[in-house]
Amino acid sequence: MKNIYIIGVGLIGGSLAIDIKKNNPETVIYGISRKDSTLETALSLNLIDKKATLDDVEKADLVIVSIPVDATVKLLPTILDKIPDNGLVVDAGSTKEDICKAVENHPKRRNFLAMHPIAGTEHSGPNAAISGLFVGKTNIICEVEKTAFKLQEKALKLFADVGMRMRYMNPVAHDKHIAYMSHLSHISAFMLGKTVIDKERNERDIFDMAGSGFASTVRLAKSSPEMWTPIFKQNKTNVIETLEEYITNLTHFKELMQQDDFDAIFNEMKDTNYIKEILKPLLTSPKGMDAHS
Repeated sequence: MKNIYIIGVGLIGGSLAIDIKKNNPETVIYGISRKDSTLETALSLNLIDKKATLDDVEKADLVIVSIPVDATVKLLPTILDKIPDNGLVVDAGSTKEDICKAVENHPKRRNFLAMHPIAGTEHSGPNAAISGLFVGKTNIICEVEKTAFKLQEKALKLFADVGMRMRYMNPVAHDKHIAYMSHLSHISAFMLGKTVIDKERNERDIFDMAGSGFASTVRLAKSSPEMWTPIFKQNKTNVIETLEEYITNLTHFKELMQQDDFDAIFNEMKDTNYIKEILKPLLTSPKGMDAHS
C-alpha cells in the first residue's frame, strides 16, 4: 500500500497518517478535503505529502475515509466507483449500519472494509492529530467476510502496526453497543455543559468553583457538533433507548434523594464502583480514556 489517500485529514485521519508514515516511510500520503485551508495546514504539519482530489483515488492502494458519517454515506459509493480493482476503501465512522447498507449492493463491495477505531480526543481538525493515538486501542471491524481477503489482510496489518487490536462485530450490534459506550457519554457531557451554562447566566461565579472533576466530566462537550449531530441522527433508535434507561436511573436517584434514602444512594454508588474493574485496562494505560467518533 504505497499510495494512501486520506479523505478528511483531521484528528483520526491525521493521526493515522502520522503513524502509518512513521512505519512506512516510502508510502506517499495524499490528503483530500473540501477546504484547501485544511490541506495547507496538513501539509505544513507534515501529515500529508501531497494534496489530491477525489478523481485521483483511481491510483490509490488505500483510501481512508474520515469525515462525518452522513457525508460518508453519500460519498462512499462514488469513491468505490473510482477505486482500482486492487485498491481498498476503509471508513472510520462511529456508526456502521447505514454506512454498510450504502454499499451493500455495490459491484466493488469487496473493495470496502468497514471499521471504527475506538480512539480520539475532544479536539478536531489537522492540528488535533497526534502520534500514538491508536496504541492499545480497539478497532471494530464489521462485515469482514465481504471484503477481499488479500485486501483486508494488508489493511489489518497496517492498522495492527500502529498499535490497534482488532475486534469483529456485525454493524447492528456495533451501533447498539456504541450507543451505550460512546454516544450516551457525549450527550451527557453536552447536557451537563448546557445545564451549567444556563445556570451561569444568573450566577457569574459558578465557574470559579469548577474543579478538575467538572472539567474532566464535561470535556466531551467540546467535541464537534458537525461530527456528532450526524452520528446521533444515524443511530437515533439506539441512542433514544440508552437515553430512556439513563433518564430512568437519574429519576430513580432523584426520588431516593427526595425520600432521604441515603443508605440506598450509598449502595447504588458502591455497586456502580465495579465499573473501575471493567475499565481498569483503560484507566491504567498511558493515554487513559479517550473521547471518540
